Amino acid sequence: MKNLARIMVAPNGARRGKTDHPALPVTIAETVETAKSCFSAGAEAIHAHVRDSNGEHSLDAGLYRELIAQLAITVPDMAVQITTEAVGRYSPGEQRRVVRDVMPKAVSVALREMLPDDGEVQAARDFYHWAREADIAVQHILYEAGEVADLFARIGSGVIPADELQILFVLGRYAKDQQSEVADMDPFLSALALQDYEDGTVAWGLCAFGRNETDCLAEAVRRGGHARIGFENSLWNRDGLIAADNAERVRELVRVLG
Repeated sequence: MKNLARIMVAPNGARRGKTDHPALPVTIAETVETAKSCFSAGAEAIHAHVRDSNGEHSLDAGLYRELIAQLAITVPDMAVQITTEAVGRYSPGEQRRVVRDVMPKAVSVALREMLPDDGEVQAARDFYHWAREADIAVQHILYEAGEVADLFARIGSGVIPADELQILFVLGRYAKDQQSEVADMDPFLSALALQDYEDGTVAWGLCAFGRNETDCLAEAVRRGGHARIGFENSLWNRDGLIAADNAERVRELVRVLG
């Protein structure tokens, strides 16, 4: 997935479950069916999480390999990005290990989770450069505008490869009643504009929370970014009503984008 998809669906994430929405996929079979419907609705890629037998977030390599294999059969033209999200459960070493064991084509990695302190710098450097040599597209997750400068500092010091840079800006937090606003992306883009980047265009994307998800993502696309949409971040359509499923969220964004 060298070219970041204009619309990527994030159908489940690490936190929500069936009690939040009955159509939120938890099993591999459910995730595959959701991917199929979302691909038909206009999502070119899926940000994939897997769950264990208790429905909890997992970085199990076997589960990821099984999911990727099933997606390749059902939606062969849909790009698949796995996650290393820690959710307070997984260490940087465990996050690196799942990528090495799965060998996905694409992965999202939170900068603050992979590099929580200077003790992880050498291992992180080895990981990021190994991923580049293995042709694995790494998308760097940034939760604060200040992390833009942190990312480019790591690039400048050689910890993170400079080319084919992919970033996801997160507008808001995984909190009850979180509502993102379109203006929330301005500090991120202002921080990005300050960087002197000489290795090509930065492929940046956005995810947003709550009832304004559609408007935030549509504006991001209009500004040259990419959209990550779905139940991981929001259950609501722009009219304030809860969507029937992830495919409905994708269809709404496609309609708004025209």
